[in-house]
Amino acid sequence: MDAVHIFITTFTTTIGALPVLLIRNLSHRWKDSLLAFTAGIMVAASTYGLIPSALKLSSMSVLAAGILLGTFTLMLLEIVVPHHDLQHSKNNRHVNIHLFLIAMALHNLPEGISVGMSYASHYSDLGPVVAFAIGLQNLPEGFLIALFLFMQSVRGVKMVILVSATAMAEFLAGMAGLYFGESFTSLVPYGLAFSAGAMLFVVYKELIPESHGDGNERTSTFSFILGFLIMTVLTVNLR
Repeated sequence: MDAVHIFITTFTTTIGALPVLLIRNLSHRWKDSLLAFTAGIMVAASTYGLIPSALKLSSMSVLAAGILLGTFTLMLLEIVVPHHDLQHSKNNRHVNIHLFLIAMALHNLPEGISVGMSYASHYSDLGPVVAFAIGLQNLPEGFLIALFLFMQSVRGVKMVILVSATAMAEFLAGMAGLYFGESFTSLVPYGLAFSAGAMLFVVYKELIPESHGDGNERTSTFSFILGFLIMTVLTVNLR
């Protein structure tokens, strides 16, 4: 039964993606603004969610090691993973869709482990509470991933499948946390810091440059700050 609860929690990400199916067309200004908004969300999730949590569970040296490992891993993946080309009105730029999805999937791993470990703990009420909090967070996360894919011309069933793939990473991590329990305790802070490094790399290397691709720097900057503030409020209040 715990496995069913973990499945429902993780795949709220897919539910969050469904409203994007109703969107038809977006202007370049809106695309750049929403891309910057997504970047703000990811930065806030890293700085006010992943990084403080890693520090609480470990030390500064573990945090630094995890962030650097996440950064270098994504840097290597960027060289290996093919890019998805975009045609912009002023210049030809690109966003590595695969890199973005990998970063989001990595971000889901420590979340899944925390849900699984909470159900495996000796506290019977802990699992449902953690699962509810993570599931609530997954709804807007799924929407943002789907919105990003929509802006890169990935639509329909393919978009939903890709969003679900990032959720699958969280589900598998949740099952591992459930069955191996305390064996993963020492790895969680590394995973949190690793995810933060991966997300920050994608934000600075891919999302921010692309959001400035059509001369919408001021609008994109405001959207970035707005996304950052909204995610900061949500992160603080959901703790």
